[in-house]
Amino acid sequence: MADKMLFGEGASINRPPLFCGVNYQFWKVGMKIFIHSTDKGIWESIQNGPFVPQVKKDDVLVDKPSSEWIKAECKKVKFDWIAKNIITSSLSCDEFFRVSQCSSAKEMLDILEVTHEGTNDVKRVRKHALIHEYELS
Repeated sequence: MADKMLFGEGASINRPPLFCGVNYQFWKVGMKIFIHSTDKGIWESIQNGPFVPQVKKDDVLVDKPSSEWIKAECKKVKFDWIAKNIITSSLSCDEFFRVSQCSSAKEMLDILEVTHEGTNDVKRVRKHALIHEYELS
């Protein structure tokens, strides 16, 4: 019964997995699968950051006015908004407020990862501590 509370109500193909601040690794894998199943372009938007249509003017790339976007560019821009919606829909209130001011879905997931897993340096220190503890026992 207690495990059921940690992971919400269960899996659904229509609803992203719930994250309440417990068992981040479980949630992270579930979210990646959920987002990939929704649209691969959404996951690419998270990995690469939001798409910004650009045009070359005087040999310099500048942001293209939204009134000039073509249909394919509109779809790519929308991927970040869809990703942000999926992520925020899956978070408890406390986790939502942790990322609510982020400007992109990539930034949201980066903040959640650092918060719940730590930076690469922290992970490395934890790994070495566990190895050392194992060797001493």
